[in-house]
Amino acid sequence: MAAAGGEPSSENMSDELFQTFISEVKQIEKRDSVLTSKQQIDRLLRPGASYFNLNPFEVLQIDPDATDNELKKRFRALSILVHPDKNQDDPDRAQKAFEAVDKAYKLLLDPEQKKRALDVIHAGKEYVEHMVKEKKKQLKKEGKPLDVEEDDPELFRQAVYKQTMKLFAELEIKRKEREAKDMHERKRAREEEIEAAEKAKREREWQKNFEETRDGRVDSWRTFQAKGKKSKEKKNRSFLKPPKVKMEQRE
Repeated sequence: MAAAGGEPSSENMSDELFQTFISEVKQIEKRDSVLTSKQQIDRLLRPGASYFNLNPFEVLQIDPDATDNELKKRFRALSILVHPDKNQDDPDRAQKAFEAVDKAYKLLLDPEQKKRALDVIHAGKEYVEHMVKEKKKQLKKEGKPLDVEEDDPELFRQAVYKQTMKLFAELEIKRKEREAKDMHERKRAREEEIEAAEKAKREREWQKNFEETRDGRVDSWRTFQAKGKKSKEKKNRSFLKPPKVKMEQRE
């Protein structure tokens, strides 16, 4: 829908920019798809790869709209390039690169995981579009030309790319935090379980010892009572013994 004066609306402009972005991504993918084995390994293991490789489409260098058949072909081609058997001069790094490719492929084969990845990519694009609109709104309020750097398709693409990577990284950090929290709670629950088991064991042992020594305690008590009774009887007899009569002497 055109704006007043025949100018295209900002929404249509965003759609056009996104289509340009997709077109450029495809060109980059086509260019990068012919990278050598070493170049692909370097790409997959570059500094920050642990975050770059969170985007499975980035790992496989494939368009988010690619069909399952295109995905399968791309995986085969890329996995062959970085396979350790093909890179025997650098098998360790090749193995890590192959694992990154394999993980991305398996993730995209899972409909739920693939949807999550697509949601992140769309969220990145929507955020940049919103940011551009807010910038233009502020410029209009200030009476300035509505020109922003993201009007350049390349800069728009870069902004979407950076925001997408940021979102993937934030989600991964939150996932690790949840995992650490769950692990801590499981550890605490296990410790409480062990403590409860040890307490129950101590109580059983105490009860067992109590039962085993009960007869001895009863006998000791009876012996004590018997001795006390005899002592009391002896004392009473001693107390009742008539005093000796002192013979009176006569002169």
